[in-house]
Amino acid sequence: MKVAPATVGVSFLLVLLTWLLVSGLNLNSDHYDRQSQALADFTRFERGMSREVLTSRAGLSRNYDALVRMVDAYDAAVTRLREASGSDREENAAIDVLAGRARRQEELIEQFKSQNALLQNSFAYFGMFSARLSWSEDKALVAGVSALAASMLHLTLDTSSVAADEVQARLDGLAHLEVQPDEAASIRAVIAHGQMLHDLLPAVDAILKSLVAEASNREQDAVHALITKRQLTARAAARKNRLLQYLTSLLLLGGLVYFGLLLRARAKALCRRAAFEHVIANISMRFIDSRCDELRSHVERALEELAGFIGADRAYFAWRAATTGKVYRWSREGVRLDEAWPERALDLAQRFDGGDDAIIYIPKVRPSHPDDTMNLLEEAGIRGWLCIKTLSGQQQAAVLGFEAVQAVALSQWAEFALFRMAFDAIRNSVARVSLEQEREMLQASLQQARRMETIGTFASGIAHNFNNIVGAILGYVEMADGGVRPGSRSAASLAEIRRAGERARELVGQILTFGRRSRGRQKRIRIEVLVAETTALLAASLPSHVKLAVSQSVEAATVSGEPEQLQQVILNLCNNAAQALEEPGVIDLRIAEREVIHPLRIGRTELGSGRFIVISVIDPGPGMDDATLEQIFEPFFTTRADGTGLGLATVHEIIDQHGGAVAARSAPGAGTRFDVWLPSDRSSQPVSLPQARPLAFRGAGETILVLEADRRRLLRHEEILAALGYEPVGFTGLAEAEAAGRASRSRFDAALVCHLPGGSSLDLAASLHKAVPGLPIILASPSTHDLAAHVLADSGITGMVHHPLMSSELALALSRCLATSSANDGLNQIASAR
Repeated sequence: MKVAPATVGVSFLLVLLTWLLVSGLNLNSDHYDRQSQALADFTRFERGMSREVLTSRAGLSRNYDALVRMVDAYDAAVTRLREASGSDREENAAIDVLAGRARRQEELIEQFKSQNALLQNSFAYFGMFSARLSWSEDKALVAGVSALAASMLHLTLDTSSVAADEVQARLDGLAHLEVQPDEAASIRAVIAHGQMLHDLLPAVDAILKSLVAEASNREQDAVHALITKRQLTARAAARKNRLLQYLTSLLLLGGLVYFGLLLRARAKALCRRAAFEHVIANISMRFIDSRCDELRSHVERALEELAGFIGADRAYFAWRAATTGKVYRWSREGVRLDEAWPERALDLAQRFDGGDDAIIYIPKVRPSHPDDTMNLLEEAGIRGWLCIKTLSGQQQAAVLGFEAVQAVALSQWAEFALFRMAFDAIRNSVARVSLEQEREMLQASLQQARRMETIGTFASGIAHNFNNIVGAILGYVEMADGGVRPGSRSAASLAEIRRAGERARELVGQILTFGRRSRGRQKRIRIEVLVAETTALLAASLPSHVKLAVSQSVEAATVSGEPEQLQQVILNLCNNAAQALEEPGVIDLRIAEREVIHPLRIGRTELGSGRFIVISVIDPGPGMDDATLEQIFEPFFTTRADGTGLGLATVHEIIDQHGGAVAARSAPGAGTRFDVWLPSDRSSQPVSLPQARPLAFRGAGETILVLEADRRRLLRHEEILAALGYEPVGFTGLAEAEAAGRASRSRFDAALVCHLPGGSSLDLAASLHKAVPGLPIILASPSTHDLAAHVLADSGITGMVHHPLMSSELALALSRCLATSSANDGLNQIASAR
């Protein structure tokens, strides 16, 4: 029995019965009574208005308050009549006619009120002045006034043109009488008010006639006839509806009997549903506090309990996230479940349409044609399949599957949607445990990142201060070196001081690289070219008992990054390997390419899918234990007395900024292997090739503007430039330098803007460029990786040198800068000549 059609049928009968009941009660009778009452009030108030108008015309009413109340009640009756009519077009049309007549009458009443007020006022003054003149001694005047009063009385009763002409003649005759000066004012008043009465009496009577003419019952009769017609029709319909109500009640009684039978069948389904919900509740309760080590047993137990409800022989839950995947299985005793089948079912479920609830139910697997997808189920020995999969739009893919293998099919049950609750409970529990594990790893990574950031910031601050000290040492060595005899003991001592200063400068560079958090300018780099250049540098620095062997299993390996930083990674790893070799040995430097299909964890970094270039550095040294391996990438951790502890920390930082990963494998007595994973770059951009460094030339007396805030460092910089053959002009303030540049734009050939603590040297260069646009500017900075090319170009910077200054590097930068400036000036002259 289908419950849904029966429910719809009963609902329809209930609605029909309710409608018949309401219709049979003839609820519209009140509606028609309100209409009739409103129409009767309309007629009554209309008559009341006519009565008040006549009363006012006769002068029996001193004000219009009663008339105003009647008009308001008249309007209210029209409004009630319109509201009671509803949406009946015919009634609304008749009421509109009635309302139009009401508006016309109200307009006439307003006119009457205005005219009648003037009329009554003129009557009062006319009577007063007429009475005053009737006591005059002038008999002709008294006779004229009496005749005028008689004519006016006649005009009051008869407003015809004859009576009006008579009044006008009496007024004209009174106006031509010769009277005493003291009576002239009264005569003029009588004539003025008489003239006004002459004009107002016919107008007011015309308004009264219009009101009487408008007061007709035709419109009321038309509306009343429509109301009566609708009322009679409603009463007849109510009688019919009461009969239909009785018949419907009989039909509803039959429906109740039918539903009684349905309830008996439904009771069994409810009992089974309650039992299933109880099982799901128990499963959910077990999953609430399940630990990682208990999760598998709880899931397998849940699969067994759920499978028993539909007679399944085996069940499984497969879950796949972005980086991980898990499978849980259960099968009845004597039934085998392939290890790879749940993951295959996870992919197979996507080929079936599960509808809006994403539930695939196939009670009997029967392929209809050779290309039917069910053939895959039949080949797996499945006779019935129930699969609940993730809804559309969810990122994680998961399936909860139940299969009949020995039985003919899965048992029929209408409540398969409840399996969605079990699916959600299992999936949420698995995801929760997975998230807890991921959270622990993320917290560890977060703590590590915070430590690295704190140490990097602290180290960068120390490095900047230490850089000033190193700058002073190297600067004075540069100046002292020019005043000693080559080959002397002092020259050798200065050379040792220079080497120590350069080592300190390299250490500062490592600290600044470690403390840096942003990525510099990226280039496409050929790994074999980078390794070849690095091995050339290593050949001079590796001990004599250490050899370097390079092997490459891939051609044209290309990555995107900063060549100097990646070269520093290889140098650090090879130098560490050489320092670990106390006896003669060979360091293997290998280059390979790996394809990552599924997410892979390398060291502390999770790599996504893609192609990677792997650079491996292997040494046969004494190796390291697990405790040491856990800390080798920590800043300032070292096992050597003379080590800085920044080599491997810098390697990890650089590789992390390049989107790669680094890992170390070692054991005591088994050597050490470092693997550096870098994303392969297969774009079509040109590959960056190393270029030969041009030779530096001495100056020829060119004038160099030097901007340095510290006066002592300014003197050292000026001595270095003078020793290189340039004419330095130093300034400690930006305003002075800008003023000197504006005063004579051709005085300076180039400018050197030195490093200022706080990072304001770039702003100084930009301000100087704005003041002297054509002046080439060289910026001295401890680190140039974070400065993008467009930022340098906008600030007018044409060259970069490291701070502290070195004579060779500064001379090279000045020669390049001046050569480029001369070439641009030549092009500008040619262009202007053309």
